[in-house]
Amino acid sequence: MLSTILLQTTTVLADTVATDVAAIHEAAKQAVQEMSVWELCLKGGFLMIPIALLLLVCIYIFIERAIVINRAARQDDSFMKRIKDYIHEGEIESAQNLCRANGSPYARLISKGISRIGRPMNDVLVAIENTGNIEVASLNKGLPWLATTAAGAPMLGFLGTVIGMVEAFYGIASQGNTAGISSFSEGIYTALVTTVAGLVVGVLALFAYNYLVARINVVMNMLEGKTMEFMDLLNEPA
Repeated sequence: MLSTILLQTTTVLADTVATDVAAIHEAAKQAVQEMSVWELCLKGGFLMIPIALLLLVCIYIFIERAIVINRAARQDDSFMKRIKDYIHEGEIESAQNLCRANGSPYARLISKGISRIGRPMNDVLVAIENTGNIEVASLNKGLPWLATTAAGAPMLGFLGTVIGMVEAFYGIASQGNTAGISSFSEGIYTALVTTVAGLVVGVLALFAYNYLVARINVVMNMLEGKTMEFMDLLNEPA
């Protein structure tokens, strides 16, 4: 008789615990489903503000630089042929007008070289190279921000992780034996959300930086090719 009562009591307790665990699991699942991305970001605390600002700055720099670099990479296949014809015919002013009308970085290089025609070839080459350095520096404008964000955003995320863990353990220590999940959940949210946000922004900035650098290298190779083509043109016999 006693064993039967114990068995029934154990069964009732097991059913009660299972019901409570299922209810807690369902409530947690519903809470996660109802939490929006915005609410999740708010859990990250004040460090989400500089991370969000870095993301906006990176998006702006990437779009603006991509447009500028793509324009610089465009080529007019007939440009050098027309320059060659003008120079051979002695129409220096027409060649300069063509360069100004083109408006591309390589056109500005050729324009600088044309303005040095009659001087020693080394002087012409140095003038073109100096102009090329200025053009490349102009294309690189804003890229240090991307490089800084690629390294700095994850560090801000890790800082949020440390702050969140400090808050979590402080909540546990301040409540002592009565501490529960809610005592350190806010700190855990801060730790995890800021880490994820910082890593995401850092990875995006890194990929954006490497893409733009690769595109600038393409433009640099094009400028070098145009420079050599122009110098060969000047060295041709009249």
